[in-house]
Amino acid sequence: MKTAIAVVSLLSLAACGVETATTAATGAVIKKQEIEEGKKTMERTQAKVEDAMQQMQQRAEKDNEAK
Repeated sequence: MKTAIAVVSLLSLAACGVETATTAATGAVIKKQEIEEGKKTMERTQAKVEDAMQQMQQRAEKDNEAK
């Protein structure tokens, strides 16, 4: 009887550890995806800023030529 209780207890603890490891792995995958999406957003934003700066420079050059 004591052996059966010990086995059940060990199996319960082992299952808890597996669940914790699975949860941690899932959390890590989600964080990785968030980081990748953040990088993509940053790259798109940088491209938009560069485009806006280029347009401003072109307008300034046209204004200077018009004078």
